[in-house]
Amino acid sequence: MGRNTRKRRSSMATKAIAASAALALGGGGLIWANFYASAHESNNNGWSQNQTKAAAAQVATISCPDVGQKLTNVPQNARQGVATELANLDKQITEAYARLASTRQAQAGDSGFVQNAIVGPLKEKRAATIDRIRIDIQRVGGQFNTSLSQLAACTTQNAQTNAGQNNGGQQQNGGQQQNGGQQQNGGQQNNGGQQQNGGQQNGGQQNGGQQQGNGGQGGNGPVAADFVDITKVQGNAQLGVGQNGLPANGNSGSRGTFTTKCGTNANKNHNTDNVIVAPGVANGAHHLHDYVGNQNNDAFASDQELAGASTTCQNQGDKSSYFWPVLRLQNGTQDFDQNADGGGKEGNVGKILQASQAQIKFVGNKKGNVVAMPTALRIITGDAKAFVNGNANANVNWSCTGFENKVQLHDKYPICPQGSQVVRTTDFQSCWDGQNIDSANHRTHVSFVQADGTCANGFKAIPQLQVRLVYNVPAPKLQNGTVVNPYAVDTFPENLHKPITDHNDFINFFSQNTMNKMVNCINTGKNCQ
Repeated sequence: MGRNTRKRRSSMATKAIAASAALALGGGGLIWANFYASAHESNNNGWSQNQTKAAAAQVATISCPDVGQKLTNVPQNARQGVATELANLDKQITEAYARLASTRQAQAGDSGFVQNAIVGPLKEKRAATIDRIRIDIQRVGGQFNTSLSQLAACTTQNAQTNAGQNNGGQQQNGGQQQNGGQQQNGGQQNNGGQQQNGGQQNGGQQNGGQQQGNGGQGGNGPVAADFVDITKVQGNAQLGVGQNGLPANGNSGSRGTFTTKCGTNANKNHNTDNVIVAPGVANGAHHLHDYVGNQNNDAFASDQELAGASTTCQNQGDKSSYFWPVLRLQNGTQDFDQNADGGGKEGNVGKILQASQAQIKFVGNKKGNVVAMPTALRIITGDAKAFVNGNANANVNWSCTGFENKVQLHDKYPICPQGSQVVRTTDFQSCWDGQNIDSANHRTHVSFVQADGTCANGFKAIPQLQVRLVYNVPAPKLQNGTVVNPYAVDTFPENLHKPITDHNDFINFFSQNTMNKMVNCINTGKNCQ
């Protein structure tokens, strides 16, 4: 039975106009305001004819710095209060979007309206909220970086400009020094050119084309530039983005494996929460997740509840939670969440695809033995906001069966040949600080292995989680600069369903006996399950 509704909370009331609203976790992101942001609005006569005009005159974005990722040192006793205030920043962005989308006539007649009536007041609200974060931290004796107060201001830009502006320097988070070196990925990938498409599609082709039967996303992607025929791509099979997501295992060191079979979410266990980043916050992810393994994971689940939950894993010693954003086919069909928060209300529409395979495997480290993971260890890999934030935390691989040893894509969705399936692969961080099961920005307590397999900064090697998801996806068709029947991963609306935003989450709830067995198998070169 799917757990798509929960009695412990009421649904957030949002207007249909929020179809393209950007709610970035941690109070950062782009508000993407399409003139016809919602196909449900009244008075939409002549809808498609007016789109081009709307695109030219009234498509705009509001870019807000990601406060949550800057908070790298929050005392444990302040974290729930801080999480609540970060949720308030999200709400403020939502309200600003709603005002942006509902004042079109005023904006057309006053070039200063957005700044004076929306962006200016938003800055004031954000400043007050950031100050409450300061109070929460200092109240328990923590140190607050006063420069964070400068993150209150948001900026505006025309949608045709590079909304992927990449805030690259902003993504210092992760604390993994090796990430810094690969920051050039942010420039290399940039997704900037794709954003140009995102902008023009927003007003014209995307709404016009997809709304006419191709599962339109209200202008928030994907677009033709997000796809590539994998048979025409020059071979590059390296996994990960830059130094993120390199395989930890090899032909030396600890060479064993531990495989856990937890199904493909056939029971349709979905929600739009993220208990790691936004505990206690309904719809904290703003996109839909597939859950396998632990069956009690939602925003309100305590570690005790997770530890006592049922599991879909065949090995009942594995009650860990494995979750990732759903993949959807935009073929004009509607799924159960068409009118729900995190679903259709926030631009995530189309038919949810169930993976045909979900392979979950733990491997060792080519430099030596691994140590056990602590109970309730949380790992987020990849960045759901990488299109906005830049690639410092990106970790994504797209390919097709039969091509995985030849081509791995990061900023493109593959169009697979007949008989080939779409593959999402993720190799998690596998270096642990030896002390913490989480960190303030949910990044710095773990890191990726370096190219030679070593863990920097005295971190300890732990089993590396490797997830491989396989999907039967009808091949999209590229026609006249448009994409017909595309597929896309669920995203925050402002990230335009870009493939670079794919990510994966894990919370360890292996029993101690099963964890010990895993470590022994890996360190002694056995293949176990």
